[in-house]
Amino acid sequence: MRGVIMRTAGDVRTEERDDPKIIESTDAIIRLTATCICGSDLWPYRGIEPVDHTAMGHEYAGVVEEVGDDVRNVKVGDFVVGSFVISDNTCEICRAGYQSGCVHREFVAQTVGTQAEKARIPHADGTLVPTPGQPDPELIPSLLAASDVLGTGWFGAVAAEAGPGKTVAVVGDGAVGLMAVLAAEQLGAERIIAMSRHPERQKLARFYGATDIVEERGDAGVAKIKELTGGLGAHSVVEAVGTQESTMQAIGATRPGGHMGFVGVNYDVTIQGIDLFFAGIHVHGGPAPVRRFLPDLIQLIWDRKIDPGKVFDLTLPLDQAAEGYKAMDERRATKVLLTL
Repeated sequence: MRGVIMRTAGDVRTEERDDPKIIESTDAIIRLTATCICGSDLWPYRGIEPVDHTAMGHEYAGVVEEVGDDVRNVKVGDFVVGSFVISDNTCEICRAGYQSGCVHREFVAQTVGTQAEKARIPHADGTLVPTPGQPDPELIPSLLAASDVLGTGWFGAVAAEAGPGKTVAVVGDGAVGLMAVLAAEQLGAERIIAMSRHPERQKLARFYGATDIVEERGDAGVAKIKELTGGLGAHSVVEAVGTQESTMQAIGATRPGGHMGFVGVNYDVTIQGIDLFFAGIHVHGGPAPVRRFLPDLIQLIWDRKIDPGKVFDLTLPLDQAAEGYKAMDERRATKVLLTL
């Protein structure tokens, strides 16, 4: 089969890989219908994470081709969506709703590698969720988005306790930030402030429910949020970037007693204890437990109540994955869909 390999930082190639095989009785093999490139794939691309001839990709949706003897919840022929984190969905951590911390946790990124024609999914019963039927082609990008970026943005909004009567600010206008805007709107937020300098992303944020756009960053961005909220700050803030500046901006934009949800992968972020102490806010986040939200998100997509697939603004064949990585690295694309 064909699959995307990152040989070293910046060196992405679509190569022949061995077809996956059932190893454990709880495995499933799926044939991917579509796959995509995530912003977090840029960490190894830029040399921030180590990489050495690594199979890439962690977002996936497709048709089950084979199951192990102990798989019960999905069957051959099912169209399925799975989380970017493998989970059994039965351990105590999973039952508490934090499948991304499962005792059998495995990250799909740089192990399974779903930027490929097929993939072996461990703990299939706990990780995969079948759709109500075979989806119409136009739903597939949205279902693919549910595998990570939609679920991650949704968790950011939930962690920030977005809801009725709340003002929500979203720091970051990448795919996750845009999905956090969508989630905040679905959760009933009264006002949604998207922080963005990119006209096309601002337009999409408005489509997903943003009521205000703030272009300022850093201290100026915090000041603008406070100006818009009577000097108090937002009730709920989603941090969806993971840099030092975005993290401090999110903390500063959250009103005392408010909630900040962080879902940006935060390498090299340092928060001084005294800054967090005097902020007086609730902070919650980390790798999103996408599996918790998948059934509801799939149904919202199936019923055409949300359209997260619009976040894909560049579509390329799998063989042109290298161009997709380059486009995202250069911010010429928000998120790249790879067709098979």
